[in-house]
Amino acid sequence: MIDWFLAPLAYAFMQRGLLASLMVGVLCAVVGCYVVLRSMAFMGDALAHAILPGVAIAYLLNGNLLIGALAAAVIVALAIGFFSRRGALKEDTAIGILFAAALALGVALISSIKTYAVDLTHILFGNLLGVSASDLWLTGILGVIVLATIALLYQQFLVMSFDPVLAATLRLPTELLRNLMLVLLALTVVVSLQTVGVGLVAAMLVTPGATAYLLTRRLPAMMAAAAVVGAVSSLGGLYVSYYANIASGAAIVLTASLIFLSVFLFAPQRGEVWKLFRR
Repeated sequence: MIDWFLAPLAYAFMQRGLLASLMVGVLCAVVGCYVVLRSMAFMGDALAHAILPGVAIAYLLNGNLLIGALAAAVIVALAIGFFSRRGALKEDTAIGILFAAALALGVALISSIKTYAVDLTHILFGNLLGVSASDLWLTGILGVIVLATIALLYQQFLVMSFDPVLAATLRLPTELLRNLMLVLLALTVVVSLQTVGVGLVAAMLVTPGATAYLLTRRLPAMMAAAAVVGAVSSLGGLYVSYYANIASGAAIVLTASLIFLSVFLFAPQRGEVWKLFRR
């Protein structure tokens, strides 16, 4: 058993992949708690696809793809906040418009690149085992920024998430906090690209948080439980991908989904199986 656990760690790329997956798993889980509580799952998916124009432009300019993705995600997040502020448009309407426009622009730009099928595939599906030392540093720095901001503004985000009327009564800068939340979500999406890719990042934002929601009653406990689920999913998925020879991002998401299903069925008091027995 020990040999089975240690064998993958003999390779440097697996060590870097393990660190990256754990960081991303915890970060997505913590931010994902707000995504679940504020019903922002569509937002996470939209931002994940909205980074494509930034990736394509960075590739055409021989720049850093993650920097391009970060710029595009932040621009789209702030644009969503701008168009939906003070009820000018419903947030889901603004998301739908900008999501479609950014995705179309990204596809148009990528289709003009002759070698995009080889060079940009890892953006769509993740490339955890290709994580470099510089990628680890970037992931760590962005992750610390996001988590530190959440810790500093925990009370404000809490009030805004559960009672917007009280937030307005307390004269909290709700628009600023809302835009800041969108930017933090955009940063989390970009950090997750290397691990699970555009297609699966929304799952890592929602699934650990939804799992923790079924197990806890308070936000701090929910964040802690979600972080554990995210870390276990990342670690377990990485080992599954190594021994089963499948895509690491898909393995991580499937592991998280399996944990969610188990909790959904067997969670104390709230699990469907226990509800059936009580009936």
